[in-house]
Amino acid sequence: MDFLTSLPSMGSGFLGYALPALFVFTVVVFFHELGHYWVGRLCNVGIEAFSIGFGGEMLGYTDKRGTRWKLCWIPLGGYVKFSGDENAASVPDNAALDAMAEEERRQTLAGKPVGQRAAVVAAGPLASFLLSVVIFAGMFVFLGKPIIPPIVSEVIEGSAAEEAGLMIDDRILSVDGAEVESFTDLQRIVTASADRQIALLVDRDGNEVVLDAVPKRQELTDRFGNTQRVGVLGIRQSAQREDIVIKSFNPVTGVVEGVKETTFIVTRTLDYLWGVVTGRESADQLGGPIRVVNMSSQVAAISFVALLNLTAVLSASIGLINLFPIPMLDGGHLAFYAVEAVRGKPLSDRAQEYGFRAGLALILLLFLFVNWNDINFLMGS
Repeated sequence: MDFLTSLPSMGSGFLGYALPALFVFTVVVFFHELGHYWVGRLCNVGIEAFSIGFGGEMLGYTDKRGTRWKLCWIPLGGYVKFSGDENAASVPDNAALDAMAEEERRQTLAGKPVGQRAAVVAAGPLASFLLSVVIFAGMFVFLGKPIIPPIVSEVIEGSAAEEAGLMIDDRILSVDGAEVESFTDLQRIVTASADRQIALLVDRDGNEVVLDAVPKRQELTDRFGNTQRVGVLGIRQSAQREDIVIKSFNPVTGVVEGVKETTFIVTRTLDYLWGVVTGRESADQLGGPIRVVNMSSQVAAISFVALLNLTAVLSASIGLINLFPIPMLDGGHLAFYAVEAVRGKPLSDRAQEYGFRAGLALILLLFLFVNWNDINFLMGS
């Protein structure tokens, strides 16, 4: 897969954008939908189609169970279409269901007990989280984790660090009670804590000191020219190569570390979204397919490992987003099933129809919004 690293520098640049993005989208979508498919099979639900992408079929074949496996021309998602579904969003086709014989109806998703339906729907997001954990665990086990000691080498004048009283050679042990093992750990916490007070536990000449700091929100530009507004403490670490330690993991500890990494992505995403709702964060950082394509090309230029890391991050994010209780998403179906479990009967067809319409409208608005953000982001970069 090393050929991916040279794609962005090709003459036209098209393949340099297209192939890394196709790799990321295909892997993330395939494993998400595979979760739905696998649990659907376990529950003996008939499956009409397993699609990567939307629109017209590009390639495909029908297996011995009658499932059509296909690649479609618009690679921005995918679906598993179960027997009895009206569309790719698993909205029940009530007319078709009413016309079915009882035995045939029992093999549809709508004909299964509510617990089985919930398991089939929840399997997609869970598969996304699992893929994220597996990718991170694999990288930790086979490549290890570089550890740069969180020791202050320089305090920038006028920074939050100077105001808090940090000094050269201080070693930061924890932030708000969370252990800091490396400088990278510290950066990740600080960037997510702009304009918010954090408590630093510091080792200073063998004595533990607690300092309160408020990271200042600043615009930082990465190596690709992308700008983000993040929290900055105002310290530097000038570690030499010999100071960097590669921490090794066995399969068990690697999985544990993979779970931690996936959990961090989920909690950081939720924190950011809550910040948008409360006005603490700007919504212009929300991105969609255009930004994913751009990011895929950029990280592929670094290495295939970096592209795998992006795939794991996006897989965790897709798993989380699909759990939001919005009709048309997995979380919306789960919300309907939860109401059904409590009431002892499903919501009326009309209520579900209105819910799906509202969910579709919300998703379309969000799609337009994030793509508008992406266009502005690219024009400004």
